[in-house]
Amino acid sequence: MKEKFHVGLHVKDIGRTVDFYSGFLGKEPEKVRNDYAKFELDSPAMILTFNKSPSHTAPGFGHLGIRVENSEELLSYRDNMVNLGHEIKEEKGTRCCYALQDKFWVHDPDGYEWEVFQFLEDVEQNEEQTTCCN
Repeated sequence: MKEKFHVGLHVKDIGRTVDFYSGFLGKEPEKVRNDYAKFELDSPAMILTFNKSPSHTAPGFGHLGIRVENSEELLSYRDNMVNLGHEIKEEKGTRCCYALQDKFWVHDPDGYEWEVFQFLEDVEQNEEQTTCCN
């Protein structure tokens, strides 16, 4: 069995969350209940679950990310989010986490921030940013 990273997040509304992540990930969840949803991904190898628990959702979590292999994959994720009506923040040639990257940021319905990025090369200095590496 191939190992998979697991992330479990608390959310306020399972329906809105499933709608967002179905579009973001380009697939439907494997399991949905009135208080739970699960997406199993092969690429990246991850199990992403959501538990309805409004009292546990809070700002300041940090961020989650998906590193893609090339600009075509990055554009595909970006275009998908834009076409679904989600606001994105795009950054090209940014120095973040001691790496040169092209990326965009998008928030899910509960405010969880996702970074989709292409690693270009290692760098010795970061740019001062409010979103990166908090």
